[in-house]
Amino acid sequence: MSSSDGFNIILFGEMGVGKSSVINLLAGEPVAKVSSDVEHGTLKSTKYTLPLRGAEVRIWDTVGLEEPTMGVNGYLIAIEKAHALIRDLGNAGGVDLLLFCIRGSRITATTQGNYRLFHEILCNKEVPIALVVTNLERETIMEDWWVRNEEYIKTYGIHSVGHACVTGIEEDEKYSESKDALRNLLLSQLNNRRRKLSAEQESAERREDGPHISQAL
Repeated sequence: MSSSDGFNIILFGEMGVGKSSVINLLAGEPVAKVSSDVEHGTLKSTKYTLPLRGAEVRIWDTVGLEEPTMGVNGYLIAIEKAHALIRDLGNAGGVDLLLFCIRGSRITATTQGNYRLFHEILCNKEVPIALVVTNLERETIMEDWWVRNEEYIKTYGIHSVGHACVTGIEEDEKYSESKDALRNLLLSQLNNRRRKLSAEQESAERREDGPHISQAL
């Protein structure tokens, strides 16, 4: 079960997909440096803490996983670090949400592989996953991309509990809309978690206050 005083999110996706831009969108300022994971040797995750409606949202930005670019050794090391992060978070309250960044273009084998790695293998399908579709600057209405491609994404076995269509370009007129879409996505998942925790607490209290059967001597 997750910790009640915070919301733990693991952000993942291919290299150059725009994970740092997603962090900056949520923060409302440039707190994450937009750069290549391999170029700067960041094979470890970076933690960002952001406030959201009275909750402390903790986001771990993981290294972009792409074997041809990283090489086999770098790829395996990155997977080991991701597994260690999920294990450590499990011991410290749990992972509440997987946030999967994908480009607003075609689905690649790497996209599908990353989804399966985090959602199915590392998290055993036990953690909800939401999609952030990036690089949608050319869309007049960004949500139209999702309308056109939702079924196409599902053909690759990629399913989600929610999505946000965004651009990470601050000068774009749709930047503010992107920020709202992201925050609303996280708020919906945060509220789902709060309802789940409340239901679990009520169930536990009912068990404690339930009728006690005494046996006559």
